[in-house]
Amino acid sequence: MGTVPDDIREFHDRLDASARPICDLLLTTIEQELPDAERKVWHAHPVWFFDGNPVVGYSRLKSAVRLLFWSGQSFRESGLKPEGTFQAAEARYTAPEQVDVEAVRRWLAEARDVQWNYRDIRRNRGLVPLRGVGE
Repeated sequence: MGTVPDDIREFHDRLDASARPICDLLLTTIEQELPDAERKVWHAHPVWFFDGNPVVGYSRLKSAVRLLFWSGQSFRESGLKPEGTFQAAEARYTAPEQVDVEAVRRWLAEARDVQWNYRDIRRNRGLVPLRGVGE
């Protein structure tokens, strides 16, 4: 695993004791599966990008840790729940043993290949497929 950016390390350092092990597991898994992705804290949460397009991130909610895939509603792999009005889908965890690492790996593989164009959503006046959608 490459060097994790300082802003993501600082995010982890501020986590509470129940969220930290979950986020550490997600960080390790994402870093292993998407080593070539850009990553940074974006809108206060760790997010991974391909060519400036967000694909996966996680955040601390009051009751859980949310793993969010921006194009997750278009994935073939099941297990994610729709989130919001675009194409995002999520999984929520309250303990590290709830994280099915193999499912997360499969979702991450799809995140690489199935993407809606969030990067240019304003210019395109909405969400348009970038790659792997409807193929």
